[in-house]
Amino acid sequence: MTRPRPGEPPGRRPAGPRRRWPTLPLRWRPAVSLRWKISLTVTAVCCAVAAVLGALVHNAVARQTVGQVRKETRADLDTALDLFEYGTSREGINSVLDPPELPAELRELVHRGRRGSMVGSYRGQPVMWAAAPADDQIMAVWSPYGNTRWSLDKFDTAILGSAVLAAAAVAAAGLFLARHISRRLATTAAVARRISAGDLDARVDESAGQRRRNGAEQDEVAAVAAALDSMAATLQSRLQAEQRFTADVAHELRTPLTGILASAELLPEGRPKEMINDRLRALHRLTEDLLEISRLDSGTEHADLAAYELGPLVLRSVRATGLDAEVRIDADTVVETDRRRLDRVLANLVLNAHRHGRPPVTVTVDAPPDGTPTIAVRDHGPGFPADLLQHGPQRFRTDVPGRGRGHGLGLTIAVGQAAVLGIDLHFGNAPDGGAHALLTFPWQPPTERPGRPGGRTTP
Repeated sequence: MTRPRPGEPPGRRPAGPRRRWPTLPLRWRPAVSLRWKISLTVTAVCCAVAAVLGALVHNAVARQTVGQVRKETRADLDTALDLFEYGTSREGINSVLDPPELPAELRELVHRGRRGSMVGSYRGQPVMWAAAPADDQIMAVWSPYGNTRWSLDKFDTAILGSAVLAAAAVAAAGLFLARHISRRLATTAAVARRISAGDLDARVDESAGQRRRNGAEQDEVAAVAAALDSMAATLQSRLQAEQRFTADVAHELRTPLTGILASAELLPEGRPKEMINDRLRALHRLTEDLLEISRLDSGTEHADLAAYELGPLVLRSVRATGLDAEVRIDADTVVETDRRRLDRVLANLVLNAHRHGRPPVTVTVDAPPDGTPTIAVRDHGPGFPADLLQHGPQRFRTDVPGRGRGHGLGLTIAVGQAAVLGIDLHFGNAPDGGAHALLTFPWQPPTERPGRPGGRTTP
């Protein structure tokens, strides 16, 4: 028995690791595709219909066949009774007086003064009995029933075989139809995922519009595909209109802004001139950012790739910003990238860390043995907001408590330029606080690495 610790109430178990038992879900259902669901449903319905029809046909044929044998046996019984009444020989008729093999139920029925017929056995063979009272005796007539039973068994086997073949054929047809429907739905889902990923040119069926114009009827799956194509086309047209509007506005603003900047230089020196020039330069940067975003959204940007040593390239890019940031090179390598676009990405990340975070800002270059070089930019501020971590950077949305204010275009441009370079840009927060942006390059062959043991830090 375990004693309680001093100051601990009695009956309480001491703190420590508890044994955790594995938990199982309350209800577990294996995942079944729509194709198999449709096929199994069609097969089950076919089997049910075949069973009902087989039972009905069996009963009808058995009733007719057994009825015919019973009718013939009863006719022989009437003849045997007439011959017994006149004392004439019953030769040629299978008649027996008080046979011991007569079924008990039929014997009891005759003792009550009634006649009837029943399937039984005689001398080890199946027969159809017909019996009636005859002067305190039982006149019984039998007819062979073996061939009739054999015919009914063969008929039942034929019904069962036909039902199995029909069920197999229907199941195969249902599986084919379900596979066709499932493939069309899978194609529609794949196109929807491509549209969600940004491929607005993806369509399910290019000929759907032609069929609608021709007045051809559509099934439900085709209607869903056509609705998805229509939604994608509408979304694409609206986004293209917004992109054209943004590009046109930024382009039209560039010329008058350039003239205003030149005119502002003619103002007399003083505080008003500094304030005007500062706001005009901010508006000019905003215009250039909007033009850059419109070019990235159009999908026409292409990277001019060349081989660079990653460490010195990052060091020059960070120094060009003129901001205080510590560059740490843990391991160096050679990468193929566009220097101008990578400079733009790093400059925006470092500027965002200084504008919205707190120092120190650290840029870490690493090239692990798995062949994926990385660049990490980290500050020690409040970190990225949850909305940005979930949905990514949103332009013109930076009004987050603790992270300053701005236009929200810097991270958007960084994401767009990284996509052009084929670099994965991931946003997160460090466990001990601060925003953490990680650039992951495509895999590089190990032979291209110069290999620098140890790390070095450059302020």
